Amino acid sequence: MQFKGRYTQGQEVSVIFSESHGFQALLFGYVLPFVLVLVALVAFFSATGDELAAGLLALGVLIPYYITLYFFRDVLKKIFKFELEESGQL
Repeated sequence: MQFKGRYTQGQEVSVIFSESHGFQALLFGYVLPFVLVLVALVAFFSATGDELAAGLLALGVLIPYYITLYFFRDVLKKIFKFELEESGQL
């Protein structure tokens, strides 16, 4: 990762991240996986009637989700940009 300016190890900096991007990160990291697991759990339990199998299959839905996020990591890096700013001394 490259940042504007020179920073040294131990130097205090502020990390700047857009609030709207924070909500998108929250959506991709927590909300969508939760919804996927919940919907899959209900669907698999309705289809099989077996709680254990439905739970395991519902968790298995996360594997393709996170693999997809991994393959789109370059696109996500362009969306979610962090910036550093020197912190003022108090």
